[in-house]
Amino acid sequence: MSKNKEKSTGGHKALTTIGIILCVILIPILVINMTLIIKSYTNTEEVPKIGGYAPLIVLTGSMEPEIMSGDLIIVKQIDGQDVKEKDVIAFFDPDGNGTSIVTHRVIEVYEKEGTLYFKTQGDANDSADRLPVSEEDIVGIYLTRIGGAGNVAMFMQTTAGLIVCVVVPLVLLIAWDIFRRKRYEKANKQDTDALLAELEELKAAKAQEQKNSDSE
Repeated sequence: MSKNKEKSTGGHKALTTIGIILCVILIPILVINMTLIIKSYTNTEEVPKIGGYAPLIVLTGSMEPEIMSGDLIIVKQIDGQDVKEKDVIAFFDPDGNGTSIVTHRVIEVYEKEGTLYFKTQGDANDSADRLPVSEEDIVGIYLTRIGGAGNVAMFMQTTAGLIVCVVVPLVLLIAWDIFRRKRYEKANKQDTDALLAELEELKAAKAQEQKNSDSE
């Protein structure tokens, strides 16, 4: 019985560990992606942020090899006065449509008519960006990246992505929990049955001993 119990306990721990790993992997991706989607609809004029931090998806290779296309980067909101040369910043592209965001390195900082401006360039580009970036256009300073997570986030915004990355994992987690509970209950029933069988054997042995003693 003890071996069965140890096996059951080991299996229960393994299933619990798998469930925890799935949650650790899936929950941050789900939270980030849902935040991006919800805030992009509720406030179309600002970049979605969580406590001053914004996740951004990199679509080009202009900052390779430090930042790759398809990465998910995290930038922190920062005052223009705190930006220095060689910092990597995300900003609304002054040469774009007003909503596109670029992440490039600062190669020069200067002031004009009381406003700070930043000359920027992608690490993989041969020349600097055509227009300078005003301090009002800065989204944040680059902190770190999660390799390839941007592709995952974009895929999750599609119908197929929602099914594969949200619906299927939730179904699997629910199925896993049901399976874990049934397996745990089955293991407990087996232990109980084994204990009852042992008790019955002890009773039978004692009855036999009593019968033998009476016959003497």
